[in-house]
Amino acid sequence: MDIFELHRGTAPLLISLPHDGTAVPDDIAARLTDSARRVPDTDWHVSTLYAFARELGASILVPKHSRYVIDLNRPADDVSLYPGQNTTGLCPTVQFSGEPVYLPGQEPSPEEIARRLASYWQPYHDNLSSELERIRGEHGRVVLWEGHSIVSQAPFLFEGRLPDFNLGTAGGASCSPALQQRLTAVLESQSDYSFVVNGRFKGGYITRHYASPETGVQAVQLELAQLNYMDERTFEYLPSRAEKTQALIRRLLQCTL
Repeated sequence: MDIFELHRGTAPLLISLPHDGTAVPDDIAARLTDSARRVPDTDWHVSTLYAFARELGASILVPKHSRYVIDLNRPADDVSLYPGQNTTGLCPTVQFSGEPVYLPGQEPSPEEIARRLASYWQPYHDNLSSELERIRGEHGRVVLWEGHSIVSQAPFLFEGRLPDFNLGTAGGASCSPALQQRLTAVLESQSDYSFVVNGRFKGGYITRHYASPETGVQAVQLELAQLNYMDERTFEYLPSRAEKTQALIRRLLQCTL
């Protein structure tokens, strides 16, 4: 089963885009609500947005399937990453809007969730882990960059409008202070985009789980407000708007090399 696409680069940088996928198997799609069939909570077009990173030598890992099949950035035991806050789980049953993902009574059973873990989640993580080891073996170090995006306003998840660039390093635990300082300095040097470091989005499971700065594996998550490169209502990619956003992402990625 073709469940992800891997581009192998030459630099000590691996970009993981775990919510870029949109595919939903027919047997699952038939049980979704009409609104969920549009897979609205996709990190739309992030693989297009990050395509330029190949020029920097980055390796890029992109899944095929939607987070509604299984969320690759959640732990296998589905423990909440943000205790006390509204969030979505390993096999989401609630959309970012608060609407249901499934028709009444059609939610996945524990047995089905276990099958999805084995079929979709585990292969992605096995590959992610082996790529990190490969790159660290070649360079002695590696930065894992988690590329994400989300609608700029989602009242079910957070108050108000999200900053444009949301940098997460698990509160400083997933990378060196020096790398965080370099990334923060890039964001502080510009005035076109609002930003926050370790705000609402501090880094999901992948950032937290794979980071090991003491052994040469650093991890950073960037959550982008989608209006900076696309139309949030129609999901249309807007190249002229994206180009400016890409320029700042490029500066951030260059800090990792």
